[in-house]
Amino acid sequence: MPYPIPLRRLGLLAACALALAACATPMPRNDDPYEKFNRKMYAFNEFADRVAIRPVAVTYRKVTNPTSRRLISNFFANLESPITIANDVLQGNPKEAFKATGRLLINTTIGVLGFLDPASEMGIEASDTDFGVTLAKWGVPEGPYLVLPLIGSTTGRDLVAFPVDRYAFDPLSWYARSHDYELHAEYLPTIAYLVTLRSSAIDGERLLEGVYDPYVFYRDAYRQRRLYRIYRGEPPLAVIQALQGVSDVEDADKLLEEQQKYEKQQEQKKKDKPDAG
Repeated sequence: MPYPIPLRRLGLLAACALALAACATPMPRNDDPYEKFNRKMYAFNEFADRVAIRPVAVTYRKVTNPTSRRLISNFFANLESPITIANDVLQGNPKEAFKATGRLLINTTIGVLGFLDPASEMGIEASDTDFGVTLAKWGVPEGPYLVLPLIGSTTGRDLVAFPVDRYAFDPLSWYARSHDYELHAEYLPTIAYLVTLRSSAIDGERLLEGVYDPYVFYRDAYRQRRLYRIYRGEPPLAVIQALQGVSDVEDADKLLEEQQKYEKQQEQKKKDKPDAG
């Protein structure tokens, strides 16, 4: 499970393009019982990201280059791999756990503490799982979709799972709990990790351009991303259709019509703007 933020939008912006492209036209979900509350929290998180979090990520990108950012991202990905290893074991996937452990050992040694990724060059592909997926494998229902302040998109199941991953399996959390520096400097590694995550999402921000309803986009992207993680990238078609709420062609036509109407309204606003000046 991702870290908080709008830090949860990280993975969404970086990965939802792949998740959405892999499916048919995504349909909005109707089962959002706390939508009114969620939209308020979404607006709050957007504000917090705009005024505080994103500027830090932009500064990070300005003082680094793509190569250094890739090396740093490799380091943190390797450092966080115990989360995947532990949950592969809990899910009864010894093969995946062995593979993830092999990646950790190879990248930590030959890869110089994980800054390099020789494991991938050896054909040992990275995988990613968490305790939310573990609970899903154990049959725990998803629960309601929620947007929480500074956490972002989650579900009842993932919210319960989050502290387990962070407390039990996350080396960054272990480090923070075992040290006590002035001004809480023990949390600096975690903050650095979050900054790298937010930075990686900047390239995906164009995905929101022209989106009819960004809230719905994030909600459905989060759910699809979680679904693909649970099924390791190969969810059954029936599950995808249930996720998307596809009932018939008329629903898809209605969604397309709403999107086109929104785009026309935006074009009209652009035409009217010079006249207003």
